[in-house]
Amino acid sequence: MKLDLNCDLGEGEPPARTRALMRWITSANIACGGHAGDARSMSACVRLAKQFEVNIGAHPGPWSRADLGRGSIHITPDEFELLLLQQVGALEKIASSEGVRLHHIKLHGALYHAAEQDVKLARRYAQTVARHWPKALIYGFTRGHVLPAAGAAGLRGMAEGFADRAYEISGQLVPRNEPGAVLSDGAQIVTRVRDLLAGRGFLASNRHRLPLRIDTVCVHADSPNALQLVRALARLLR
Repeated sequence: MKLDLNCDLGEGEPPARTRALMRWITSANIACGGHAGDARSMSACVRLAKQFEVNIGAHPGPWSRADLGRGSIHITPDEFELLLLQQVGALEKIASSEGVRLHHIKLHGALYHAAEQDVKLARRYAQTVARHWPKALIYGFTRGHVLPAAGAAGLRGMAEGFADRAYEISGQLVPRNEPGAVLSDGAQIVTRVRDLLAGRGFLASNRHRLPLRIDTVCVHADSPNALQLVRALARLLR
C-alpha cells in the first residue's frame, strides 16, 4: 500500500510553518476563504506547492472564522453549492494563474462531517464537482456518504484516514472536545500508520482493532508537534 500524505494549510499558521510542512507532504489542502484564508495566503500556498511539487487541493469550509469552521453548521444543498462555487472557484483561479491545476477537493471541519452524514449534501457536493471540476479527486471519510456519491457521479475518490485523531470502534472520529481525541505522541502515530500500511487498520479508542482501507492520511497543521509528525510519516511512507 502506498499512501498520500496530506495537510490542511493556509489556515493562519505562520508562513515559515507553512513552508516547513509543505516540504514533507504530497498533497496540500488550501483554505480558500471560508473558515480561514484569503487571496494572499492562497497565492502563497499555491506557489509553495508548485515549488515543492505538492498536489494542490481546495479546502472549503463554513463561513465561520471564530471557531475555525469546527462548530455546528446548518446548510442547505443550495447554500452548499454556492459555497463550493465561491471557495473552490477562487482557489482554482489562483492556481490557474500560477500555471498549476486543481488536483483535489477536501471539505473542512463541520462541513466535512455534514456532507458525510447527510446524503443530500453528499450528492449535491458530488454533482457540483462533477459539473465544474470533473478532473478533481474527492478526499472523503472512509465511512460516510461522500465517497459513494463521488463514485456515482463519475468522480474518483480518495479514502482519508487521520493520523493525529482517535477513532471510535464505529469508525467515527472521537469528538474533539473529548479527552484523547487529538493525538500528539510521534511514536504512537508512526506505529498507527505502519499498522495501516501492513493492513492491520487502526486501534480504536477501546483498544479494539478497526479495519480501514485508506488512500491518503492527514496530519492537521495545528496539531501538537505537527512538523515532527509530518517529517516522521514522510520518511516512513517514502
